[in-house]
Amino acid sequence: MCDSGSAPMIAPSILSADFANLGAEAEAVAGSGTNRADWLHVDVMDAHFVPNLTLGLPVVESLLKATDIPLDCHLMIEDPGRWAPPYAEAGAYNVTFHAEATDDPVAVARDVRAAGAKAGLSIKPGTPLEPYLQILRDFDTLLIMSVEPGFGGQQFIPEVLAKARAIRKFIDSEDLRLLVEIDGGINADTIEQAAEAGIDCFVAGSAVYGAADPGAAVGALRAQAAAARASAG
Repeated sequence: MCDSGSAPMIAPSILSADFANLGAEAEAVAGSGTNRADWLHVDVMDAHFVPNLTLGLPVVESLLKATDIPLDCHLMIEDPGRWAPPYAEAGAYNVTFHAEATDDPVAVARDVRAAGAKAGLSIKPGTPLEPYLQILRDFDTLLIMSVEPGFGGQQFIPEVLAKARAIRKFIDSEDLRLLVEIDGGINADTIEQAAEAGIDCFVAGSAVYGAADPGAAVGALRAQAAAARASAG
């Protein structure tokens, strides 16, 4: 679990990768040192919870065979109580589902953990934190969406940074072991703001896979986040 003394984590989003060559795209960020991705972020969309449809469990199972980078599966789907545990059983490292998609997030988290993965809770930009603060001890990751879920390439919503600052303050005051992740519009222009707000892990799509050298892009983003965090004290 990341904390304020750990290096910023970078999780390239394969939503921006070449779907015909996912093994090679994973390998492009599997280098050494600061250029190696911490996680590979996998966006699963069902065309119900969000309007778009992307890859599912069979592709995740294939990707697990192609890379040793831990998979960070973000399930933008209905009925996560049914569908989330199989991703954990398949070998995903972290399985995140949306607070808005279930009436019993703690039960889903319990099942995900029992199946062998870390459990993550995600909230949309307009979803308030307050109703979920007291259940965060049941999770390993909180994913703050900085765009509306469902499509890649959207503009970063800076208003969510207040939410990031609030959760960082809460984590510190309650001594929680909770990794705070952000997803949506993260690039060289926005990562410093997010780092200053207390984010641990940064999901980056086109900022990594749109670069000539995805591994170097991972390293550059990590360096930016580390410098911003250090200047923020």
